[in-house]
Amino acid sequence: MARHSKWHKVRQFKGAIDAKRSASFTKLGRDITIAARDKGTDPVMNVGLRVAIERARKASMPKDNIERAVQRGAGVGGEAQVESLTYEAYAPGGMALIVECLTDNRNRSTNDVKNLLTKAGGSLASTGAVTYSFDRVGVVRVTPAIPIDQRDEMELSLIDLGVTHLVHDEDGSDLQCIPSDLAGLTEFVQKIPLNVESAEFEWIPKMTIETDEETGMIVQELIEKLEDLDDVRRVYSNMA
Repeated sequence: MARHSKWHKVRQFKGAIDAKRSASFTKLGRDITIAARDKGTDPVMNVGLRVAIERARKASMPKDNIERAVQRGAGVGGEAQVESLTYEAYAPGGMALIVECLTDNRNRSTNDVKNLLTKAGGSLASTGAVTYSFDRVGVVRVTPAIPIDQRDEMELSLIDLGVTHLVHDEDGSDLQCIPSDLAGLTEFVQKIPLNVESAEFEWIPKMTIETDEETGMIVQELIEKLEDLDDVRRVYSNMA
């Protein structure tokens, strides 16, 4: 009996890993589709598409999947069109959330996001109720982090290119800029060369809010559940 139980658990674990990998490929593919739709299907001319494809390759996404995602962005294949949706919400404790989705089914996305919020004690907010407390910025994520002994010299060059803020952690460096400078900054950083993990628009809170440990754990769990949804691309919060 123990042997059967062991292998049952192994199969369950493998199934969970396969499901997460499939979900990851779905999200990566939608990133590629949106980038191709917005700026064209040529990675040489479309830096956002180039970065999205590179990220998919690093995740071992099959070449055929990548090519289909690009073709969907060009409107080829007759599949349902992917669209971008942004939901504004309040989590427990009054924390503000911005949930970005890429989906081929608006009703499904709305229902899934709303149900998770409701179960956690949160709610959807009206348009503009949350985003006013965030700044929309371009962010180039570089990994590994810019070496400490090179930061002073490199930061001067990056500021000249429009970098408004730099944040370093043990894994990488985030270079923030106004949205219109994102493509040019990404091109420059790739030529230095630094490894660009991502280049995209993000919501940065103007001010973060402290909360108690219990509420913080509830909000963090909610964010994780939202991020696990296939249609959800990013979740932003003003929780400190």
